Amino acid sequence: MTANSRCSAAKPPGLETQRREIESLLRECELRAGDSWYVVEHRWFEQWKEFVETGDQNSSSFPGQIDNTELFEDLDSYHLKERLVENEDFVLVPAEAWHKLLAWYGMVDGQPPLERKVVDLPSTLKVEVYPVEIFLCLHSNMENVTTAQFSRADNIQSIQRAMCQAFSVPPGSECRLWMKSSDSNCERLRNIHVSVLDACLSSGMVRTNSSDQDSYRGQPGVCGLTNLGNTCFMNSALQCLSNTPPLTEYFLQSSYLEELNFTNPLGMKGEIAEAYADVIKQMWSGRHYSVVPRVFKTKVGHFASQFLGYQQHDSQELLSFLLDGLHEDLNRVKNKEYIELRDADGRPDQEVAEEAWRNHRRRNDSVIVDTFHGLFKSTLVCPECHKVSVTFDPFCYLSVPLPVSKERVMEVFFVSLDPYAKPVQHRVVVPKAGKVSDLCSALSEMTNMVVADVFNHRFYKIYTTDESLSCILDRDDIFVYELSELKEQQEEQVLLALYLRERSHYRDYGSGSSSYGTSLFGHPLLLGVPRKTKNGSQNQTEPLCDTNTNTNTPNCTDGASPCRDSSRTTDTETSSEPPAEETLQPNETTEEEREEDKQEEACSPSPPANEQPAKRRAVRKRRKCLFTIQAVNSNGTTERGMGEGGSAVSFSCKSEHTNTHRLPVLSKYVKHASMEVPQQQTTVQLQECIELFTTVETLEEENPWYCPVCKKHQLATKKLDLWSLPEVLIIHLKRFSYTKFTREKLDSIVDFPLRDLDFSGCLLRKNLSSGEPPSRYDLIAVSNHYGGLRDGHYTSYAKNKDNGQWYYFDDSKVTYAREDQIVTNAAYVLFYHRQDKIRKPTLPAPNTSPASSTQPANDITSCKDDGAASYVTMETD
Repeated sequence: MTANSRCSAAKPPGLETQRREIESLLRECELRAGDSWYVVEHRWFEQWKEFVETGDQNSSSFPGQIDNTELFEDLDSYHLKERLVENEDFVLVPAEAWHKLLAWYGMVDGQPPLERKVVDLPSTLKVEVYPVEIFLCLHSNMENVTTAQFSRADNIQSIQRAMCQAFSVPPGSECRLWMKSSDSNCERLRNIHVSVLDACLSSGMVRTNSSDQDSYRGQPGVCGLTNLGNTCFMNSALQCLSNTPPLTEYFLQSSYLEELNFTNPLGMKGEIAEAYADVIKQMWSGRHYSVVPRVFKTKVGHFASQFLGYQQHDSQELLSFLLDGLHEDLNRVKNKEYIELRDADGRPDQEVAEEAWRNHRRRNDSVIVDTFHGLFKSTLVCPECHKVSVTFDPFCYLSVPLPVSKERVMEVFFVSLDPYAKPVQHRVVVPKAGKVSDLCSALSEMTNMVVADVFNHRFYKIYTTDESLSCILDRDDIFVYELSELKEQQEEQVLLALYLRERSHYRDYGSGSSSYGTSLFGHPLLLGVPRKTKNGSQNQTEPLCDTNTNTNTPNCTDGASPCRDSSRTTDTETSSEPPAEETLQPNETTEEEREEDKQEEACSPSPPANEQPAKRRAVRKRRKCLFTIQAVNSNGTTERGMGEGGSAVSFSCKSEHTNTHRLPVLSKYVKHASMEVPQQQTTVQLQECIELFTTVETLEEENPWYCPVCKKHQLATKKLDLWSLPEVLIIHLKRFSYTKFTREKLDSIVDFPLRDLDFSGCLLRKNLSSGEPPSRYDLIAVSNHYGGLRDGHYTSYAKNKDNGQWYYFDDSKVTYAREDQIVTNAAYVLFYHRQDKIRKPTLPAPNTSPASSTQPANDITSCKDDGAASYVTMETD
């Protein structure tokens, strides 16, 4: 047993004291560099909060030992899963709070405490949930590699010390550290006092054979980007911008060098522009399979703290930051003059629009404005005085909404009262803003149902019928239980939560007791039973085995209800007994049997004086119990009802309402016919999304408009119209929907054209002169997002400007793509190039077979992308 799993001998304080102490620490503890914080599984912490709020030490919501199982990839290495989200998957608690919780509840045996340090990163302090994992070797000996984790605040000298210890380097030896990367042979780490962060060491970097890189000659621009650890969002955005011809040619021709703005207070001292230029030049050199954008990632995190670390982010947010940063770093206006904005005041739109664009260019003049900026008209109308305010505002991209469905598809398991029926998985359509009662109605007309969230063989939450369906996430395992109707409706009913627990052959010394270990299995049950029998007496517990056996089980103690209705619930468990050892002699007694004798003597009526334990064991072997019932807490870890005075309430296994004879089918389920019907994929036209963008809407309460006539803030109506469009138009599809009550990703297919996207019907400026550009566009790139809100993966499609071939970019892997593959429900950000600016390809398209979309483009995948961490090698004299 480890120290982590050992519970304190001291009795924990009262629940109110526990709640007050922990909440005070969470509220008052501030992040300080070097301090330790601990990662705790979110569901366990929420269960603990529910437990202490009940104020009842015997509550069924007792959380049990601290259990971080759901945070690990596996229980051998105890590596954290990737892309865990704070306050959804885990919570962070300060060291003092952790030690209190550990002393009060202990920790699951064998699990390491997830201690993490607070690091002082540029412009912010953060708890470093994911340390940097680095591969270490000596004298470039790749046959002897060790892995170590370091904080980003550690310096290179700490790596050197760790390597000297790992490889038994004699004290006083001269050491040189080298970092192996994919874009060069080796990079010398000369300054050992620089931090891991500033040295650009990061998890997920790839080691590549440098000789292959040196000899490679491929199509410029057809180059992968190495994932540095959850940086696919950045790679996707970079690939789209890389395949935007006017911007890439600007950097390849080094035009940016004459326009770097080092004094702009809104800029980044030219560092973002220089780092971006370096990445683009490498990608278009034709000499690399894949480029490692380490320096660029570090620069982005330095100037935008939201992108620090290696959490997953949004590709559109990165694009927005990057375009703004490049603009300010390359702004040709060195001293911005103050310009007072004027309202239209009834002037013609043409006049107001030209004035707004001139004013914008007087303060903003860069290649980003030349390429990406357009103008839209904003019309606000006061609901009281009907004042109309018209302004023209520049934009860099269009964020267009998707039509939102009012229905939702849910997958649930229905558990019938039929003792021979297996649980059935259903797919039902319910109102998105509906309640739990709507889910029950979609399954059946019966009203006597209970809906529960099952997690890790336990009930995580039991829902009431009036709760909103938005509380249920798509990833939750939802079970709907049919309950029996009582003959007398006025009779009080007890809702019995039944867990299945198997007893093992070994003692559970880690639990602090001498009893045998147990583990939960299968799915739990909810059973409705009457509180009293028809003659007015309470139900009594009887053994769930041969009625002649003299083995009784402890009575079930009534506990606090985990659901919020008039019914009461009690958590019980059935313990499956291990088979008898057939090889033992009759006069031999095992430790397990001695334990059973003790439990039998404690729980059973006194046996006859002349009956020996050996005789009782022989009878038990002939008549072995399949399972017993015991009262436990809601985690199935602590038995209850053994206190002085016995239990207040118990349940009979012979009650007609328990239906325990259906236990053997719990581990299997069948699929309802609704599961076989393919879900209809919603398809909308891009034109519909653009029309929604220009629809009149009322401002939200959080963002009112100040009416100059009424002299107060008003919830005005607002309408946006397109006035002029840029050379390259970026359209952001708002797939992520956030409201006060719901968060979801819209997976609708947006049907967008690859050619001839015509905006002539959307532009307010109808009379185009001969010198003004047309309004037809062709697609050149797409940023894709796969997955849901909590996690996901970004890729991109892009058309090479030199040969006109489409490619699919998935981090360091690049493959050919066909045009019919591009329109999917993963499309997130679209890049369109105006037709009058598109040049014909200068190179012929490569010869690709119909199956080539799955083949590497120019042997890109031969870059030996092994997904390993950074390699640091040390040489000694």
